[in-house]
Amino acid sequence: QVQLVDTGGGLVQAGGSLTLSCVASGGPISIYTMGWFRQAPGMEREFVAGVSGSGLSKYYVDSVKGRFTISRDNAKNTVYLCLNSLKAEDTAVYYCAARLPGSYSIVGSYDYWGQGTQVTVSS
Repeated sequence: QVQLVDTGGGLVQAGGSLTLSCVASGGPISIYTMGWFRQAPGMEREFVAGVSGSGLSKYYVDSVKGRFTISRDNAKNTVYLCLNSLKAEDTAVYYCAARLPGSYSIVGSYDYWGQGTQVTVSS
């Protein structure tokens, strides 16, 4: 059983940056595809970014391409999401998630979830 803890959220002005971290315990995450998702109030949870177990393959939703970067350090059992050039519409609770190798973007395909960390961007 993998447990995920998301940290790093906060309040930032538009154009600013944040780095989110997701620390895993209960087993090595190197075998898992890892994803970041977000959910704004009244909205469905949506895919943001995903990374393969090796870290070599990455995938982003179009709205964050060129602004967000996903990375992982398997030795530290940690996945990161670097958020740059933040916009008001990026405001949401951000969640990391883990699944065995497969599709990056399908919410229901992930088996393990963090508790979420709030990102608020002021305009």
